[in-house]
Amino acid sequence: MILLTGATGNVGSALLRRLIASGARVRCLVRDPRRLGPERVRVQIALGDLSQPASFRNALRGVDAVVHLAAAIRDQPRASIEELNAVATLRLLRAAERTGVERFVFFSALGATLHGQARFFRAKALAERTVEESPLQTVVFAPSIVYSPLDPWMRLLERMSVLPVMPISGPGHALYQPIWAEDAAAAVMGVLDGANPRRRYELAGPEVLSYDDIARITLRALRRRRRLLHVPLPLVRAGLWTVEALAGSTAFATWQEAELMEIPMTTARGTADAEELGVRPRTMREVLGG
Repeated sequence: MILLTGATGNVGSALLRRLIASGARVRCLVRDPRRLGPERVRVQIALGDLSQPASFRNALRGVDAVVHLAAAIRDQPRASIEELNAVATLRLLRAAERTGVERFVFFSALGATLHGQARFFRAKALAERTVEESPLQTVVFAPSIVYSPLDPWMRLLERMSVLPVMPISGPGHALYQPIWAEDAAAAVMGVLDGANPRRRYELAGPEVLSYDDIARITLRALRRRRRLLHVPLPLVRAGLWTVEALAGSTAFATWQEAELMEIPMTTARGTADAEELGVRPRTMREVLGG
């Protein structure tokens, strides 16, 4: 039995389809089973979320492996970025150790360091260290930006593209190696199917792209021609703080999210780790078209 967290997310939804197709027995830890769509009738459901450690005990009953994908890039009404990404991972890991789970697969992020400027990356780095120190068989994935054509970030870029100019937070120079969610999910399947995986894999797509490059690829895929307008970071920060103060958890974007687009997420290993797992990542142009 595999316990999957983050099953309704970008990588999680792609991975869930693959697990079901492979015949694996899967239990999903979710707040709202309806968000699983048609897959909800093909899996076991454990109600709860990362802010509710009491739900872990039932979720882990009879589980051999945990695939922990759930994460948050903004504060939630019931928990902060640090609580959801670091503290919750520690609690889930300790519960897994107590209940006899054998393997724990965790998604961190390229660029995650304990001394990074972004809260999300600091929290992920702390969680990654905890996972690596566990006595369980653990595997850490550290991906660059993971995307899919209909994910919230791509939908936000699409909405921004209807404006006369395409606003870009900051200078747009930070570099990434975007990897398609389907390719990231395939890499996880490679680990779950393999006998002796390494302890850490860095997942990256085949292209090194700046934020500007990603915006231009998105515009071409949408058949829209727009000039990029770089908005100074102090204005972005002030504007998003105001939006968040007014809209709360329904804000279209937060400063914590915008700040992530100023931090490079690249690896010198390129696509080597993904290819070791039998995956040849597609380029963003191939996935989006245009």
